[in-house]
Amino acid sequence: MKLAGLLPAGLRWRLTIWVALVLMFSFAVTVFAVYQRTGTQIRHDIDHDVGNDMVEFSQALRSARPASTAELARVASGYVHRQPFSATSTLLLAQVPGEALATNQPELFGLGGNDGEAPTVQRTEDQTDSRLLRAPAGFTVQQVADVGDLSLLTRTVKVGDLSVRISVGEPLLLVAHAQRGVIRSVALAAALALGMALLASLIVGARVSAPLRRMAAVAARVDGGDLHPRILVRGARRDEMRVLGDAFNHMLDRLTAAFAAQRAFVADASHELRTPLTVIRGQMEVLAAQDAPGRAEIARVERIIAAEVARMSRLADDLLLLAQAEQAEFLRLDDFELAPFIDDLWAGVLATAKRRFELGPVPPGTLRADPDRLAQALRNLTANAIAHTAPGDGMVRLEVSALGAGRVRFVVADDGPGIAPEQRERVFDRFYRTDNSRSRGAGGAGLGLAIVRAIAEAHGGTAGATESRGGGTRMVLEIDGFTPAPAPTAAPAVAHPNA
Repeated sequence: MKLAGLLPAGLRWRLTIWVALVLMFSFAVTVFAVYQRTGTQIRHDIDHDVGNDMVEFSQALRSARPASTAELARVASGYVHRQPFSATSTLLLAQVPGEALATNQPELFGLGGNDGEAPTVQRTEDQTDSRLLRAPAGFTVQQVADVGDLSLLTRTVKVGDLSVRISVGEPLLLVAHAQRGVIRSVALAAALALGMALLASLIVGARVSAPLRRMAAVAARVDGGDLHPRILVRGARRDEMRVLGDAFNHMLDRLTAAFAAQRAFVADASHELRTPLTVIRGQMEVLAAQDAPGRAEIARVERIIAAEVARMSRLADDLLLLAQAEQAEFLRLDDFELAPFIDDLWAGVLATAKRRFELGPVPPGTLRADPDRLAQALRNLTANAIAHTAPGDGMVRLEVSALGAGRVRFVVADDGPGIAPEQRERVFDRFYRTDNSRSRGAGGAGLGLAIVRAIAEAHGGTAGATESRGGGTRMVLEIDGFTPAPAPTAAPAVAHPNA
């Protein structure tokens, strides 16, 4: 079973438990490290003291300058008896060949006689006697009855021509006491620190999780269909919670706008489809009400129905195009010469209506774009200009200019009534019309400029509306991908010989 499955569901409780686990692990590692370090340091100090005692013992024997082994044993015995042994003092042991053992703890070696102890205890002391007397040279740790572990240093010391085996030992009981003290002290401090850390983490967890709980409550309301609530991050904090709250609110704003636009789109699309369907239904009812409709009446109804079906087909095509505009395969990019493209496009525009058409100079170069989509956007702009200018002398002008950095601008200007400043951005919305009184047959469904913007944005460009210098409207379309033609180089001058 995973540990996460055993934790409470609340973030603050999970945070508190994780903090507790991390702290407990950290305290355990700390206690172990301090425990080991304390023992090592005290053992090092004890070994250092034992080494100093060994040096003092050796110097005391050498300074006496004994002439025989008996005198050497007598000097060693006198020195060790001046150093009584206890559980917190030093054990001294001198072994002179052929002489009696000199030690400040004769009971360990049975030199004090049987003191009435049980045989088992006596056997234990005999074993201690054997281990201490046969301890190898250097430092060793020996187990001594009633004392515990003993750090023992054994060396053979030369005193003139004589030699003596000296052992100096010191109990390690202080190490155990110190380590137990460390455990008690650190455990107490760790318990207090853990309690304070748990309380602090619970408080911090509650503060950290409070905005998240509010966000969860808002998200639940949004999931229920209410898009009005927003995240309120208290205070002037600029941390991750503020960033998350602002991003969440921005997302809700966009969702609200998107849902509103979707509802408006569905309503407008339904209205646009309902109108031709109503016309078709009415004409069919008119035709069905006649017992023997004439040929002219049938032809009239056929023309009306055909026109409305064509309008619905154009509407369906426009809606499908707008739906495809967000897909990666919406564009089929190609490299083509800009000037011939504009010439062909303009020739087609000239045949659509009688207006005063003007075409500005076109910069030579190559454009990487989708020629079909770009032509569709420019035709929509010119059709919009034609629809808002007077037949005959109404002006429709196309200007093309290179902006640098591979960007090209197309401007379609007219001398029509223009667009109010507050409507210049909204005209690119789907189904929006600046003149709601115009007939739908003359004004279309209001998708032409929305298609222009979708095509521009698919090319990484922009589309907008401004006021023309002579009145009217300037529709501006900018896209990237233009490569200017290299400037022609001047022919070198030909030198003519003097006549």
